[in-house]
Amino acid sequence: MSLSIPLISHPDPGSILAWRDGIVVTAQEYVRDVRFLAERLPAGTHVLNDCHDRYRFAVALGAILVSGKINLLPSTRTPETIRQLRKFAPDACCITDQEDCAIGLPRMVYPSEAEMTSAGQRLDPEVPAITADKTVAYVFTSGSTGEPVAHRKTWGNLVLNVQTESAELSLEKGLSYAIVGTVPAQHMYGLESTILIAMLNGHAIVSSQSFYPADICRSLEQVPMPRALVTTPVHLRSLMAVGQPLPKVSVLVSATAPLAPQLALEAEKRFDAPLLEIYGSTETGQIATRRPTRSPEWNLFPTLKMQEREGRVWISGGHVELPMPMNDVIERKSDKRFQLHGRLADLINIAGKRTSLAFLNHHLNAIPGVEDGVFYMPPETDTGEVKRLQAFVVAPSLQVREILTALRERIDSAFLPRPVFLVDELPRNGTGKLPQRALAELSERLINMRKAALSEAE
Repeated sequence: MSLSIPLISHPDPGSILAWRDGIVVTAQEYVRDVRFLAERLPAGTHVLNDCHDRYRFAVALGAILVSGKINLLPSTRTPETIRQLRKFAPDACCITDQEDCAIGLPRMVYPSEAEMTSAGQRLDPEVPAITADKTVAYVFTSGSTGEPVAHRKTWGNLVLNVQTESAELSLEKGLSYAIVGTVPAQHMYGLESTILIAMLNGHAIVSSQSFYPADICRSLEQVPMPRALVTTPVHLRSLMAVGQPLPKVSVLVSATAPLAPQLALEAEKRFDAPLLEIYGSTETGQIATRRPTRSPEWNLFPTLKMQEREGRVWISGGHVELPMPMNDVIERKSDKRFQLHGRLADLINIAGKRTSLAFLNHHLNAIPGVEDGVFYMPPETDTGEVKRLQAFVVAPSLQVREILTALRERIDSAFLPRPVFLVDELPRNGTGKLPQRALAELSERLINMRKAALSEAE
């Protein structure tokens, strides 16, 4: 018989499970909301959880589990993604708290607060237990064909994952940290580090979906210390541009892309708190942490193992159900420590010289005056046309020649980008990542604009 693990770990019914606009939600209130919603979910096994308010997402997550159903968490919600999702789960429906939801699935609107409060009083407040082998969710990555690839996540492995995370982030046991997040709960990082870490370690979810600096600061100011800010390099960079003092936090957490050392140093100084990075993947979940102001090396979670096979590093043990190959260039320093040198797919070879896009991006973003920037290598084509490195740069105070001069001091001339495009912003998604498709579209649009301008000049 599989072990059963409680849905939440809060020590008593009155423990704070969430903050909603500065108002406390207790563990008992959460359990009753979960039971209320579980009774009303549509038939079928698979439910796309489209609740943007983090507390509502957590209620829907719990209700889907308690009712024996499975969460679907695709990385995007484009019509094509939803069409492919329906092939994977023909019975899929959607629960949403968005009035303008356009997801092409049968939809259930999240109930009103008044309806849940009045009806919930009669429901059993006992915390439900979930069997460890229960499938909580399918999270999706894009395969080589572009179709979503499902990765199964079980309750026992997710519990082990986020309990280890809380210890690795030094979130003190017995204290309830308010967890403020800037990443969507539907993303693997957001699910683990803004929702489950609170539910399964006695901390408190902060419900707001904070994105802009003013929203992030307001969310922090509405909750008491100790508090943690779970964010990305993009959001940190925007916060550093705020002229006024920033709210104090107990710990900063960043993921989705490696932090530039100077940004990490500035963030620690401005927030007066240690900054810890998390490394992982959708396939494995989080697997390592580091404090970049202290060391470039990552510390593998103590429950996990690294092995080298077929020229790649594989991760196994702990919450990683099956050994998984990592898609990054990993240099092992010991059994538990390693350095990252960019993604395997980011390695490039020009004139017999090799480097990685991560290395180039690091030096581009280290240039004073560069607010955001990325190198882009267009894919090869059947025409045999020679492709050259490009760079898209947000740097309002700089000119292209100044950027190239600074790059010449930092990188081999073989990797200087031609052309360099100055842009107002990069096409980052909700987690701060830059999808290759978005960069390809940006490249094509800017090159066509440049060609049109040259044609007019002639």
